[in-house]
Amino acid sequence: MTSIKTEQLKRVLKPIHLWAIAVSLVISGEYFGWNLGWKYAGTVGFLIAAVVITVMYITFIFSYTELTTSIPHAGGAFAYAYRALGPFGGLVAGYATLIDFLFATPAIAFGLGAYLHFLNPDIPVLYSALFFNVVFIIINILGVKESATFSLIITLLAVAELLIYLGIVSPHFKTGNFLSHPMPSGWTGIFPALPYAVWFYLAIEGVAMVAEEVKDPKRNIPKGYISGLATLIFLAFGVMIFTGGITDWRKLAELDYPLPEAISIVLGKTSSLTKIFASIGLFGLIASFHGTILASSRQVFAMARSGYLPGWLSTVNHKFKTPHWAIIAGGFISFIALYTGTTGDVVIISVMGAIIMYMMSMISLFILRKKEPALERPFVAPFFPVFPAIALAISAIVLITMIWFYAQLSLIFFAGLAIAIVIFMLMGKHKLKLEEEFMTAPIVE
Repeated sequence: MTSIKTEQLKRVLKPIHLWAIAVSLVISGEYFGWNLGWKYAGTVGFLIAAVVITVMYITFIFSYTELTTSIPHAGGAFAYAYRALGPFGGLVAGYATLIDFLFATPAIAFGLGAYLHFLNPDIPVLYSALFFNVVFIIINILGVKESATFSLIITLLAVAELLIYLGIVSPHFKTGNFLSHPMPSGWTGIFPALPYAVWFYLAIEGVAMVAEEVKDPKRNIPKGYISGLATLIFLAFGVMIFTGGITDWRKLAELDYPLPEAISIVLGKTSSLTKIFASIGLFGLIASFHGTILASSRQVFAMARSGYLPGWLSTVNHKFKTPHWAIIAGGFISFIALYTGTTGDVVIISVMGAIIMYMMSMISLFILRKKEPALERPFVAPFFPVFPAIALAISAIVLITMIWFYAQLSLIFFAGLAIAIVIFMLMGKHKLKLEEEFMTAPIVE
């Protein structure tokens, strides 16, 4: 059995913090990124894609919560897949989750830079994105309770701003605008738009990454997931529908700042309210940016603690009780992605990681139900096996779609996975025995 260094994280998070983390991880998806799907599907086609993906997330979250509460481990899907499928299952799920969160961070950083550029064209997108990276690495190192409290405040501001946005634009909604060129590529256009619909909800599963830092996780984690998802569904459909009816939606289909542009169409580009809105809009992007750094660092920490990544990445800072090297390593990856990619490319790679992680999680759920029927399950997935089967089937469709329509990016993703597997084998990590950590799944209060 491999000796595991069991540094303990502080249990300080309450349900309100979990709601804030769940919403903050995702809410940037309401501000930008999703509109890129209009280019392929049109407004009605993308609405259909969003409904399909919403069904996927509802069934997934209710199923995933069973895993999170049964095995409250910072590794999330990595821990579940290891327990169900062994070392290789853990590797695939861990790699997918890392890609999910590590690439979501630079995608959001691009959005932040674009919003600042909208406010002041003299501010370069890249440099402001790098600046935010450094600032939020420092905030996350300072402590999880402090960063979660910050997340709560910034998330409340972001939600309030989206509600104000809906209040401003809804009187100007015109059905004719929304139904103009509704499905320019027909039904086939829905498929390449699916990943951008995923962006509406991507990263909500990151709540699992702080499972070891939650007070009474068996009771509070379901509250965080369900309340967070309900909030996000309401905001996603409100923003998508009303924004699509403001003007010719094609003007907004390739922008990284669709909401400020929509407000400027309603109020006028010279209106001071337009600038104020764009400034407040930074809150939503900051909330998600902060949250994805938090989640990705916990994934790096968990995999390093388990021997899948260099052990020094699992070091917990003695003063702040946070995995500072894991946070810094994630920031380094974000820097590389910002220098080498575009918003659309980074979104697609991040979504691909998420989809494979969802599939591995649902497969793990089925296996653990059979393999460990006596496992304590404080939250049981409703309508089993229907819900996890639906989530798995839709995820598989999205993955096939992405491989077909985004072949080059898919090649990059799977090449990275192949390299990880080779290194894994050469280092003998496939022989790891981590029962101490995953088979007992201890909870230390």
